Amino acid sequence: MQILDKISKDLQNGSMDGVQDGIKQALEEGIESEKILHEGLMAGMKVIGKKFKNDEIFVPGVLVAARAMNSGMEILKPKLIESGVESEGTVVIGTVKGDLHDVGKNLVSMMLEGAGFEVYDLGTDVPAEEFVSKVKEVDADIVGLSALLTTTMNEMETVIEALKEAGIRDKVRIMVGGAPITEDFAKDISADFYAKNAAEASNIAKSFKDKIA
Repeated sequence: MQILDKISKDLQNGSMDGVQDGIKQALEEGIESEKILHEGLMAGMKVIGKKFKNDEIFVPGVLVAARAMNSGMEILKPKLIESGVESEGTVVIGTVKGDLHDVGKNLVSMMLEGAGFEVYDLGTDVPAEEFVSKVKEVDADIVGLSALLTTTMNEMETVIEALKEAGIRDKVRIMVGGAPITEDFAKDISADFYAKNAAEASNIAKSFKDKIA
């Protein structure tokens, strides 16, 4: 439908007003909220994710598109809840204790929300016990751990050990990322997956869906 394509393009261009007006028009035309989500908003974020992965756009462009996505979700979310549309899964994400960097984490959060996940962002400098508490509270499917410093990356293992001690490690998938993190490091600390950027994190999370369901 033409209006859904317009929503997608406005999102890619970072037009918050365009996205919101498009969603209102689509709802007035009687288009289902789930269809607007998938063929409008998520279709647009999928293009953004692909361009980001291919270095066709950079962090500022992703942030602008993600903000447009979030502005649209403000209108669409109540309609989705009314119609009983389920999320793709629940994610708890944060930058580990001792690390105050958040740009990468914020990008991942926005990309995950754009992919249909319920995201609980704990912020920066998050101690292991706070991750454990939130995972229990929201019955999370995925835990995302971010670190940008070599001095804080070992905190990721502390979080994983805390999840084990709490008896909930096997109930979640753990995804790690950040500048100093590598695939080998992720394996060494028994994380489930390593994501090198926000687009990859979103794709990995979506690959969990069948296992979560």
